[in-house]
Amino acid sequence: MTGQILTAYRVADGDVVFFSTDRQWSACLSEGLLAEDDAGLALLKEQLRLAAAGTEVTDPYLFKAERIDGALRPVHIRERIRSLGPTVRADLGKQSSSPGCALSATP
Repeated sequence: MTGQILTAYRVADGDVVFFSTDRQWSACLSEGLLAEDDAGLALLKEQLRLAAAGTEVTDPYLFKAERIDGALRPVHIRERIRSLGPTVRADLGKQSSSPGCALSATP
C-alpha cells in the first residue's frame, strides 16, 4: 500500500533521517512511519510543522513510499538514493554499514 513518510536531515551530522514509528528520528528507512490513512497523514503533517520550527532537523518534507512484502520502499528514485547512500560505491553509506537500514536496489 502507498503512503507518505516524513524525512529530513539531522542538523548534528547531516545524515538523512526518517520520522519513525516510535515518534523519534531514525537513520533507518525501515523504522519510518508510513502514513496510509488520514489520521497518519495528519500526524506527519503536525510533525512536519514541529520539525520546521525546531532545531534538531532541517529541510523536512513528506515523500511517497510503499510497503512491499513488509518492507518500506520509496516510490521515487531520489528517495531511494537518499535512503541508501552513494550509488557508485556500495561499500559506503547505509547500504554497507547498516544492513537493517538498506533496501534492495531493484523494485
